[in-house]
Order: sequence, then C-alpha cells, then structure tokens
Amino acid sequence: MVKAAIDNAKIGAVLDTAFSVDAVKIYKPHASVYQLAVDGFKVPKERICFMSSNAWDVAGAATFGFRVIWVNRYGQPQENLPGSPEQVISDLSGLPPLLGL
Repeated sequence: MVKAAIDNAKIGAVLDTAFSVDAVKIYKPHASVYQLAVDGFKVPKERICFMSSNAWDVAGAATFGFRVIWVNRYGQPQENLPGSPEQVISDLSGLPPLLGL
C-alpha cells in the first residue's frame, strides 16, 4: 500500500526511505510505529519533525515526543487529545517559512 501511494504521487525519486506499520504489525498511534523513524534515521525523536493532516496522528506523534506540525487543511478545531502540535499550517505552502526558506 505504501509503495502504491508513493508511485501514485510520483515522489519515489525524492524519498530516501519509507516506513510501514507492517514492520511492527500494529497501527498508529502506538509508540512502536513512531519508533520506526527513530530507529530508521538513527536520530533522537526530538530531532524528527512529523507532519500530518490527521489530528489523531498529530496527537500521537506529539505524545511520543516528535516535533509536530499539523497541516490543518480544513480549519478543524483541535481535538481534546493529549499532545499538541508546535505549529499549525493550512497547507504545505506554509512549510517553507517554518523552515527558514
């Protein structure tokens, strides 16, 4: 499924790697799923910036310890979940300024 999504979006040439919940046989927001990125990139979780348009995924990643940006495309109110994003943007055009670009 991950490969199909990458192929469909035609972004495979710009990705170094892709992670799948299939490796740990459990779904997000379980911590072992987010740990895949820590182990795969060999960096502390605090050095990973996680982006999602799903509020539940934002909450899970923030609770895990990632730095999180919520891409809130539809202007949804923040849900009553543990963990909060550091930043909220409405679309990816808001990302370059956050990166100093």
